[in-house]
Amino acid sequence: MTDRRLMLVHAHPDDETSGTGATMARYAAEGAHVTLVTCTLGEEGEIVVPDLAHLASDKEDRLGQHRVGELEAACKTLGVDDHRFLGGAGRWRDSGMMGEPTNDNPGCFWRADLDEAAGELVKIIREVRPQVMVTYDENGFYGHPDHIQAHRVAWRAFELAADASFGEGEPWQVAKFYFTTMAKSALRRIGEVMRESGADFFTDEAMEDIPFGSEDADVTTVIDARGYAGAKLEAMRAHRSQIDLTAPWFAVSESVGEWTLGIELYILKAGVRGPAGRELPVDQGGLGEPGDREDDLFAGIG
Repeated sequence: MTDRRLMLVHAHPDDETSGTGATMARYAAEGAHVTLVTCTLGEEGEIVVPDLAHLASDKEDRLGQHRVGELEAACKTLGVDDHRFLGGAGRWRDSGMMGEPTNDNPGCFWRADLDEAAGELVKIIREVRPQVMVTYDENGFYGHPDHIQAHRVAWRAFELAADASFGEGEPWQVAKFYFTTMAKSALRRIGEVMRESGADFFTDEAMEDIPFGSEDADVTTVIDARGYAGAKLEAMRAHRSQIDLTAPWFAVSESVGEWTLGIELYILKAGVRGPAGRELPVDQGGLGEPGDREDDLFAGIG
């Protein structure tokens, strides 16, 4: 299959890189058309570097405008040249973390009308005609309201894009719909190394019941993009207002192996599961049994 088209729906600038950057870089390099849709400018992001503290959220939303530039640089590094903001840049505002007063802003993404936001995404789907869509699970991976809303909007658009009675343009049925995820077993392995090195991580009790990620058996697809771990790391550097590469997670991840950046996991939510691909050893980012996981998001698509 030569005309492969992949669409990813993310909540804020930097989410695309941290969660799916290696996958995006791999498919772009292989000639697939990769479309990134970002739902907000990330105006409520937590700034992690002191020299950018002056961009903190204010009436002018200078942080959001700054993050637009960071996203452009990250996309260039990943080889992605088709990026859209849902409804146009600034149409919906970053909602902030769950429970914050910013959740009540009538213009925030958390408060967006579902069909209105999905309708904007349907326009892009019908234009691009992707075979594969990727976004977060029902809990937005870790419970951020914009991640949860991105899931709701993407799933609703997936349904509506094929409905001839909805909106304008020729209907399009996306063949496969995926959730991003991380394996709890891999998180535990990294966590153990972090704690051995003296870094603060989960308590013993929390390590037994990590509040995000997926059980290994639920992972359907393992994308080996280790060859693009460097590109992902460079894209992370582009998002310097949000990502501190001196944090213990990255230092320990580097010592564990490049699979921590270059192996990305997914769960097939809708569509026909493709044939089993190459199974990676656990020390290379594989998950062991069962051995029937896909190794390509386009697996099984003719």
